[in-house]
Amino acid sequence: MRVFLSAEWRDLVMVNYEVDPKLLHDYVPPGTVLDSFDGRTYVSLVGFQFRRTSLFGALPVPFHRDFDEINLRFYVRHKEGNEDRRGVVFIAEIVPKRAIAKVARIVYGENYIRLPMKHRVDKIGANITAEYEWQQGGAWSKIYVHASGAPAPAAEGSLEQFITEHYWGYSKQRNGGSLEYRVEHVRWNVWRSTAAGFEGDATGIYGAALGRVLQRPPDSAFIADGSPVSVLTGKKIQ
Repeated sequence: MRVFLSAEWRDLVMVNYEVDPKLLHDYVPPGTVLDSFDGRTYVSLVGFQFRRTSLFGALPVPFHRDFDEINLRFYVRHKEGNEDRRGVVFIAEIVPKRAIAKVARIVYGENYIRLPMKHRVDKIGANITAEYEWQQGGAWSKIYVHASGAPAPAAEGSLEQFITEHYWGYSKQRNGGSLEYRVEHVRWNVWRSTAAGFEGDATGIYGAALGRVLQRPPDSAFIADGSPVSVLTGKKIQ
């Protein structure tokens, strides 16, 4: 597999909710099974910045190098020979660039939506606040995390490690099969939250059941510093 997209992912806000696995049943791609942490199933609402984006390792896309993304994801495993691959499935992804959404839908079959977006990241002394917003139907929705202290690698065996160290992506294809692709990056440093949450109405994008999940306080939240990232071309597994 070769590099399809390279970029930097920076200032990742990761707001995590335990859910009933039945809510995710219809989203699980063929050939994968739900992954869990301590017997619990999680979805994560994630906002971050794409920076210095290029295709095929070197080709910059004019006016599409720097932009925000917000996605709702959950976690799966796929057995490949003796390897147990841990991956991410995206329920929906929001970007502000029409061309980015179109390419992702065509190449990976992902559910990308284009909407107006904005973000704010403030670092003052030992405190950090990161917020990502999108606008739909004239109303803004927001995810945010406030944190303090120094960032550190996610502790071994922690929920933060589970959330950040899934290095494969899986998407259900329209023909009923599945696409698998590798995502490469170094381990990230994280700030644990002092306050976090979601404000707004997500039912129009994620549906009524998952929209209700996001209305309650998250079970965990943190900010990850991010790093350069490579997304490799995909292959069908089913």
